[in-house]
Amino acid sequence: MSIIDKALAAITPVPSEEKRAEATAKARALAEPDDWLSAALDHHQAIRAAFEKGRSAVGAAERLEAFQQLAVVLNGHSVAEELVLYPAMAQHGHKTQAGIAYTEQTTAKMQMAELESIDPGDEAWRDKWEHIEGAVLTHMYEEEHGWFVHLKRNAPDQDRLKTRFLEEYERYVGTGRPEPTRLDA
Repeated sequence: MSIIDKALAAITPVPSEEKRAEATAKARALAEPDDWLSAALDHHQAIRAAFEKGRSAVGAAERLEAFQQLAVVLNGHSVAEELVLYPAMAQHGHKTQAGIAYTEQTTAKMQMAELESIDPGDEAWRDKWEHIEGAVLTHMYEEEHGWFVHLKRNAPDQDRLKTRFLEEYERYVGTGRPEPTRLDA
C-alpha cells in the first residue's frame, strides 16, 4: 500500500463489522421483496463474498479468479448506482452525498486498475486488495446506514428506480441480480 493509500485509510477508518452489520440489517428491514434496495443489498453481499474469496485465495490463480469475480459485480453495481441511484439522491436532497459517492466509486475503479497491474503472486497484491476492500466496505456502509435509507423513504418514484437500476446492472453484467451469497459458503 502506498503512503497516500495509508494516509487515506487513516483519515477514513473502516466502520466496525458490528456497525456494518447493523446498517445492513436496518436497510434490509426497509427493503421490500424485489425492490431496488433489496437488489442493491444483494449486490453488496456478492461484493463482500468476492472480497472474502480474494482474502482467502491461495496463489496467483485463485487471486486472479477472485479479482475477476469482484470486477464484474462491483462494476455492474457501481454503474447502476451512478446512472440511477445517485442522480435520484441528488434530486431528493442529497447532492453532496451523491458527489461523494461518485468520487468514492471513481477512486475504487482507479484502485482496481492499479491492482490489475500488480502480480497476483506478490504480497503487494494482497495489500492493495485489502485497501480496496476497506474503502468499498466503508462506501457500502454509508449507503446502507443513511444514503439509501433516505432515498427509499423519500423518493416517490420507487418503481422507476427499481426498473432502471436493474436494467443498468443487467446491461453491464448480462444477467439478473446475483443470488445472495453467504460469506461462510
